Amino acid sequence: MIERPDVDSLLAGDLGQWLEMQAGVRAEAADKSNWRFVKSAAVLLPLLALLWFGPDFAEKVKGFITAALAAGAGIWAYNPRAEAIKQTKAGINAAIAGALGISYAPDCAAGQGFLRAREHRMFPGYSRESFEDLWSGDLAGKPFSLHEVHLEQRRSSNKGSHYVTVFRGPVLTIGFARAFHSTTLVERSGRHKRFGMFGEKAELEVDGRILARADMVHPQFEDAFTIYSDDAVEANYLVHPAYIERLIALETAFAGQDIRTLFKDCELTVVLGAKNMFESGSMNAARDREMVEMAVTQFMAMAELAGSLNEAPR
Repeated sequence: MIERPDVDSLLAGDLGQWLEMQAGVRAEAADKSNWRFVKSAAVLLPLLALLWFGPDFAEKVKGFITAALAAGAGIWAYNPRAEAIKQTKAGINAAIAGALGISYAPDCAAGQGFLRAREHRMFPGYSRESFEDLWSGDLAGKPFSLHEVHLEQRRSSNKGSHYVTVFRGPVLTIGFARAFHSTTLVERSGRHKRFGMFGEKAELEVDGRILARADMVHPQFEDAFTIYSDDAVEANYLVHPAYIERLIALETAFAGQDIRTLFKDCELTVVLGAKNMFESGSMNAARDREMVEMAVTQFMAMAELAGSLNEAPR
């Protein structure tokens, strides 16, 4: 069982002292940001007046220039606040990780869980990727790694190209409680449609293996989830009714969707589409306790529910 970090103890220790100092840093950042907004307005307003009431340009060109200048000025002016929020978030999350005996890094590269999930077609197609909030170490005696993934696809239109988010959410891996030798993929039904036909594909070729669609022993879930595996017997041992109920609980806990899990090489990989998590930083120092509690609750719910997926059926 994973012991929940005590918020009172965290705030009474080094984290509380650090947050008190960080309150001054955030106040300075707010002043600097406000001054940048004032300077931006002082520079931009005359330029935009000249642009719109001076030489004759096409309105589309004027609109593009106006939007570009406003966006650039807004990013520059807000940047001190963004940096202060990022520092606060990193400090809070690192303290929570330390209380759990694991490590935390705000910036990271693609983790093993992401690479394995990508090899097994657990993500939609995308053009660019970014990663953040890496939690890693041992939890309850099992290796654990979690990081957030943001995938975007470039799309074109008459107005040019733009990027659209096609996936955002956590990807986690945990060492499994029992040995197994098959590759088994569990996901919401309907992700792998047969080309030009109704119904799902009978098999998938992923990472050099052929995974066949396995019948679910418990028909009450067959419309909601699909299993692909190279060992149907072991797949049905792993994916029991309590397991499916825990998948649904994990989705519900984070208002997530399209949960996917992979059993391979004695490791469980979980992919969950969800909102941006672990955003514990705030410019308002009065909300620090609330933000610490939120981050603890989010992490523990994810870790405990993911750990419950690791239990053998009874």
